[in-house]
Amino acid sequence: MLFKRRVLSFLILSVVVFFAAIIDRNPLPDFSQYNQVKEKKSAFFDYILPLVKHSNQLVIEDRKQLEVLAKNIDDLSFFQQRELDGLAEDYFVDRENRSDLQIVEQLLLRADPVPASLALAQAAIESAWGTSRFAVQGNNLFGQWCYKKGCGLVPLQRNSGSQHEVAKFATVSESVESYIRNINTHRAYADLRATRASLRSTDKAASGYQLAENLLEYSELREKYVHEVQAVIRINNLARYDKL
Repeated sequence: MLFKRRVLSFLILSVVVFFAAIIDRNPLPDFSQYNQVKEKKSAFFDYILPLVKHSNQLVIEDRKQLEVLAKNIDDLSFFQQRELDGLAEDYFVDRENRSDLQIVEQLLLRADPVPASLALAQAAIESAWGTSRFAVQGNNLFGQWCYKKGCGLVPLQRNSGSQHEVAKFATVSESVESYIRNINTHRAYADLRATRASLRSTDKAASGYQLAENLLEYSELREKYVHEVQAVIRINNLARYDKL
C-alpha cells in the first residue's frame, strides 16, 4: 500500500511539474486597460523588450558556436559535424552540394541578432500595441501566417480562395522566437541579412531603421509599410534599444 501511495504521489508530482513547465510565465498583459497613450506604449515596450533580448541571445549563442566551427572547418570532429548539421537544419540551410565552409558562411548570414528597435516597431504595428485579436487569442504579435487548416486563427476579412490562417502560439515568447527565425531564414529577407552582414564586416552595428528598408515583402503595403516601421522607430526613439 505504501509503495502504491508513493507511486501515486510521484505521478501527481510529475503531472504538476509538466503543466508548470508549459504555463506561460510571462503572459500577454491587457494593454487595453491603458487610457494614456504614453503609458500604453511604455508598458508595451517594457514587456516585449526582454523577450526580444532573450530570443536574440539564443541566436548569439548559435553564432558563437558557428565561429568556433569556422576555426576548425578543415578538421571537424564527429560531434562538431553533428553540431553543424543541426544548425543547418535549424536555420534551413540546404547542405546538398555545399562544402562545410559554404554551409558555415550561409549560417553566419542567418545566425545574427535582429535589432531590437525593428522587432519592437513591427510588434507594435502588427499587434495594434498588443490589443489585436491575433495577439490576444493567439499570442501572435507579428502577424505571421500558417497554411495548415486549424494551425491558427482565420482572418475575418480573408480573401475568397485564400487558405492562410494567422498562426497561434502557446506563448508570446514563441511568437518572438518565430519572428526572429522568420527574418533570419525566409528568402524574402535575404537582402536584409546581406545588409546586416555588410555592416558587420565594417564593424558597424545594424540599426532597425536601416534594415527596415528591406521589409518590402513583409506587407502588401510595401513602401508604405517600411515608412510606417521607420516612423514608429523614430517617433518612439527605439534606436536606443539597439545599443543594449
